[in-house]
Amino acid sequence: MSRRFVIEAVMVAIYGELLAPGAPVEYIVPYTTVMELYEFQNSPEPLMHDPADNLHVKNKINELIAYLEEPLNRKKLERALNIPWAKSPSILFGENVSWTVVNALDNEQYGEFLDPIETEIVLTAQRESAPVLTDQLELIRRIIEAEVPVQVFDIQDFEFAMEDSIFTNNQP
Repeated sequence: MSRRFVIEAVMVAIYGELLAPGAPVEYIVPYTTVMELYEFQNSPEPLMHDPADNLHVKNKINELIAYLEEPLNRKKLERALNIPWAKSPSILFGENVSWTVVNALDNEQYGEFLDPIETEIVLTAQRESAPVLTDQLELIRRIIEAEVPVQVFDIQDFEFAMEDSIFTNNQP
C-alpha cells in the first residue's frame, strides 16, 4: 500500500529524494501548484541561495514541466480540470512514485491564516485524508495555530512520515 501526501509540485523539483522513496508513495498535488512551476521557470528571482543549487532546481523544474507536458500526462492533467475537486488519473514517476493532480479550489475558509495556495493544500489534505508534506516551517506553524485538522510533516522528516506506525493510527 502506498503512502499518500499532499505536496506542492515545486517541492518535488527542490527535493529530488522525494522521487526515490524506499516504498511506494502517491503525491497529491493541487493543480495551482503545477501552474506555479511555470512561474518559477520564468522568474528571474532565485529559488535557492546558492547559484549552483538554483541552477540545478531550475533544471529540475524544466524537466518536470517537460514530463508533465508529454501528451499522455497532459491529457491526464486536462481531465482533472473539467470539474472542481476532480482528480487526474495517476501520473507515474518511476516504480514507486505516482502523482494525482487535484483541481482544488480555495474557499477562503482559512483566509486569515493561509494564502490561497496554502488553503488549497490544506483543503486537499482534508478531502483526501492525507498529511501535508512541506519545507515551509511558517506554514506548519500557521496550520497548528489555526488548529487546522490535518497532519503535517516537514520534508526533513520524510522518512519518518513514511513509517507504517504513522499511518496505521491515523486512518479514518
